[in-house]
Amino acid sequence: MIQTTLFKQFKTALEPKLHLGSGLTVALSGGADSVVLLHLCKTYLESLDANQSILVEAIYVNHGLSENAQDWQKFCEQLCLSLNIPFKTKRVNVQPKARQSLEAIARDARYQALDELAEQGSLILLGQHADDQLETFLLRLKRGSGLTGLSAMHDEVRLSSGRQCIRPLLNISREDIEAFARTFSLAHIEDESNQDDKFDRNFLRNQIIPPLKKRFNGFLKSTLRSIELLQQQQALIDEISQADLLLCADKNDVPATLKLNELKQFSALRQSNVVRAWLSDLGVVMPSKAQMSQILTQSLESREDAQMQVQLSKGAIRRYREKLYFDAQDGTPNNVENIESTILVLNDKTTLKRESGGLLRQPFENERVSIRFGLLKSQIKPYKKVRSNTLKYWLKELKVPTWQRDNIPLVFYDDNLVQVVGHFVSADYISEGSGISWELT
Repeated sequence: MIQTTLFKQFKTALEPKLHLGSGLTVALSGGADSVVLLHLCKTYLESLDANQSILVEAIYVNHGLSENAQDWQKFCEQLCLSLNIPFKTKRVNVQPKARQSLEAIARDARYQALDELAEQGSLILLGQHADDQLETFLLRLKRGSGLTGLSAMHDEVRLSSGRQCIRPLLNISREDIEAFARTFSLAHIEDESNQDDKFDRNFLRNQIIPPLKKRFNGFLKSTLRSIELLQQQQALIDEISQADLLLCADKNDVPATLKLNELKQFSALRQSNVVRAWLSDLGVVMPSKAQMSQILTQSLESREDAQMQVQLSKGAIRRYREKLYFDAQDGTPNNVENIESTILVLNDKTTLKRESGGLLRQPFENERVSIRFGLLKSQIKPYKKVRSNTLKYWLKELKVPTWQRDNIPLVFYDDNLVQVVGHFVSADYISEGSGISWELT
């Protein structure tokens, strides 16, 4: 096995990525591609010197979408037992959602499960191959995707947790993988759903791609070359967009905002790329072409005092005082009364922590500490201000966007507002010694 062309291709793809993790975790489905991938990892492990040994493990994610899923899980478990490779499994609940494909939902659930079960620092190895890449390209083409979409799958992807996943078989054809499995008599399962042409990917795989390959010699190889060129062009655009974003982003705001006066200096194409780069950094799903047009038109051409809101699939883009903001629209967190702990996880998943070294005095023994929201009529005299006024007045003076004001944690001692988290402390509650401060972390 170690002398085969396929193993050498795998090794060439794998070794430059090894520095990204401390072990190898194979996403094992039981299909030919992942079974071959597992054997390649086992062979690679055996080829190393004793002092170079690394962990190899496998994870099977049971989506429960097939009546055979439990049998596939048993097959994967027995395979790993025969190879003396640690095996883990997890059942996930895949629920179809409106305007989202079952494939995408299952993929997201699979990645999350793999990330949770894989050893800390381990690289996750995915079994997608060249024909999967071709199918993805054609699916994106059918949807009218732009350059990013047509770049299809990359050989390396970072999960939201920071975990690295790699695809070492991405330039190897399904035909070569299946031939490898036959040569070495590697048993694997067949997913019956792969023959169901009601799924777009299967229709392309079974009905469209075979005649294309038959008619056009080297069709797969040529498409892979085009995808590689598209990825290079996208990488160049990303570099330019990040440089433009540095000029336009205000990192003092959390999350970062876009300064419209700087954005106006660019052409329409670069403006679009800056907005996409900004949203990508925030982890936001990219807007459609129509939504992007609305964002640029409303933010750059409307009156300064015009109310702007472009709704995205999750959250909205807003404008306030010559800046663009992303509003996650998570809803106002719930009040928390009678706090005794120093760390508080709010229901919008943000964490509030009591730090030492602040201006706010410690609460007296008989004072109740509470975190409340949206009480904009509360009176407070900020530290170093000469008079008291409503919280609404002070937040307007600080140029805090109106939609953010209800989400700012307000610290109360009994019914007295003593701190507006992230902004100021009441002058009437300043510490004379070792003070504290509540901070979002």
